[in-house]
Amino acid sequence: MSDFAVSEAQFDAIFPERDPFYTYQGLIDALHAYPRFANTGTPQTRAREAAAFLTHADFESVGLRYVKEINEANYGRKCDDTQPYGCPAGREAYYGRGPIMFSWNFNYKAAGDALGLDLLNDPWLVERDPSVAWQTALWYWNTQNGPGAMTSHDAMVGGAGFGETIRSLNGALECDGGNPESVASRVARYERITGIVGTAPGSGLTC
Repeated sequence: MSDFAVSEAQFDAIFPERDPFYTYQGLIDALHAYPRFANTGTPQTRAREAAAFLTHADFESVGLRYVKEINEANYGRKCDDTQPYGCPAGREAYYGRGPIMFSWNFNYKAAGDALGLDLLNDPWLVERDPSVAWQTALWYWNTQNGPGAMTSHDAMVGGAGFGETIRSLNGALECDGGNPESVASRVARYERITGIVGTAPGSGLTC
């Protein structure tokens, strides 16, 4: 998929200090899992969706500097015991990993089922394989509403705008006045990244 809206040179410019784990090729390899991602609508819509996705990766992993959650005290909190399958890899195995700090046993189970990977029993695959790391982020982006009313993919393709992707990812904590500084930081990053990719940010930037 050489027609991805973001070139390798642009990727390098967006993430100049990234951990070597996060390869451009890993992202390209992951796109097969969600062929409609950044591949729907006008070239501008495609570029905006790619930029919005990379913005949240930039924010959540601090410029792709971190492959896993920094605060190890949180690790044991990401096991939901009410799930019938429990936490077979261990109570502290489902911490945040990858571009959007993918976490919780139920997300590992659901994403693994969708992607054909046994992430419930081997969550470490997300920090071993760059393509899998990007696939988990794309799974959430393309299939999960989170606290929002639509997926982030639908928000960008349908014209709702970047603000709705914030709501889908972390709206319960950030939107509607929850953390305006965090929202402003995401918007500033989005404006920077759309500039690098060469597209206008569009409307509906905040939540």
